[in-house]
Amino acid sequence: VNLLPGDKPADVYTGVADMVRKRVAADAEGLTGKSPKEVEYARTLLPHVDRKLVKQTVMTSVYGVTFVGARQQIQNRLKERGAIPDESLRYMVACYGARSTLQGLNDMFGNARQVSRVVGTALVVFRAMDCVACLRMEEVMEWLAETANIVAATGDTVRWRTPLGLPVVQPYQKRGKKTVRTLMQNFIITYDDGEHPSVKQKQKSAFPPNYIHSLDSTHMMKTAIDCHAVGLSFAGVHDSFWTHAGTTPEMNRILREKFIEVHDAPLLDMLKEGLEKDYPNLKGGFADPPSLGTLDLQRVVDSAYFFS
Repeated sequence: VNLLPGDKPADVYTGVADMVRKRVAADAEGLTGKSPKEVEYARTLLPHVDRKLVKQTVMTSVYGVTFVGARQQIQNRLKERGAIPDESLRYMVACYGARSTLQGLNDMFGNARQVSRVVGTALVVFRAMDCVACLRMEEVMEWLAETANIVAATGDTVRWRTPLGLPVVQPYQKRGKKTVRTLMQNFIITYDDGEHPSVKQKQKSAFPPNYIHSLDSTHMMKTAIDCHAVGLSFAGVHDSFWTHAGTTPEMNRILREKFIEVHDAPLLDMLKEGLEKDYPNLKGGFADPPSLGTLDLQRVVDSAYFFS
């Protein structure tokens, strides 16, 4: 997503992939003082470093992806393409690839956790590999996580309403257990009944991306409703919208208008207000959300590569 106009689309995934490829190539040539094992891993990984390999890790870095998560993502990409049949070697190469990718993010942005940018479909804005922000990402993510933590500390689940008024409930609760004894052996059955306490850490860590995805879905629904109102065919999955070639310009206009309509609202203030209504016993316990930046959302109208 490119919120601001530009002569060509800015693609952070390709930018990170290029940086990682240079780092891995230097390691593979033994120019960086790496151990013989790491040189071997670099040489094994180098032919597979591309946009797709790093995309998920770059995308989830704004949600606080861990090294373990990044390693699993890269391992999955390598396995999907049938690369490195030996599982043990693939695992070690994925460890090396995760370190290289996370370091590439740090090299590009100074510190991925401290880069100011919007997160999500409004969300990550890169122009000429510089970050352009309307919200301080780290502050927003921390505020969302801490807000969820306050709710989860009571044993309750986090719930909120999208800008469309649709309720969302995070289902992460501890599972019940029941032992079934038979003549042959005992079985332990786990089940969900909604009666058990929430899993506090999961409620906290999942809320920032889930809240952002709820905004994405709001944008898609508003776009679909307006397309239907003017007789346009519309289909969509998350952030991919489709219509017939002849009606693409009209859909492009609508999706920009709906994006501005969604994100021009004081979303975090609305979220806090809704949480205080849903959890009256916690009213006054939620911190004020971070302040807005200076991005003019109306410029999205002129961004040719906003959706591309």
